Amino acid sequence: MTHPNTSPDSAWPSRTAARPARAGLLRGALAPLGAALALAAAGLCAAPPALALTVANVDVPEQQSVAGSDLVLNGAGLRQRFVFHVYVAALYRPQPTKDAEAILNSPEPQMLRLTLLRDINSKALTDALNDGLKANCTEAELKDMADTIAHFEAFMKTGGEGASGDRVDIVFNQGTVSVSFKGKALGEVKDPRFATALLKVWLGAHPAQESLKAALLGQESKSN
Repeated sequence: MTHPNTSPDSAWPSRTAARPARAGLLRGALAPLGAALALAAAGLCAAPPALALTVANVDVPEQQSVAGSDLVLNGAGLRQRFVFHVYVAALYRPQPTKDAEAILNSPEPQMLRLTLLRDINSKALTDALNDGLKANCTEAELKDMADTIAHFEAFMKTGGEGASGDRVDIVFNQGTVSVSFKGKALGEVKDPRFATALLKVWLGAHPAQESLKAALLGQESKSN
């Protein structure tokens, strides 16, 4: 029974007193959801990974493993000469950058992969690379690197014939340039000056193709 001087509601805990308990239970139930949303938000704010591309029907992977290092795609683009598609070039680095000078002077592992889009022999490819060296180096620089260039030309020309789909992998690491063609190692040269000069063929002041330079720097890389 209720005491005559006691209101009926006083026999039960007050609604006001019950609210904190219910609020506490609600907070406890929602805590895991809040944590999950926080993690999801953090994931959305994190820098997205490098995305794989398809350029001129060539699938360009987003990662490569080189010299024991995991490299990510910096950019990729199409090399054209007149109306012909010559190759798809893809640049891999430890971290993406749009700074050409940082790439040219980096001692870290980097790889430039050329996927051929037409039949080409290694001599023609070597001649094209030589043209790029001459366009981006002074006569004095070329003279200082003459022995290195001669060695590079000699092993490059052993690659033989290349067909559409074949790959040329040029690895830059601590001033050493290593080249493989169709999965076969052709040779290497150790000369930091030459490593920088060779990268200038694509990323120098007078690159083989301005739009390709921009693509390799991640400025115009688009799926085609």
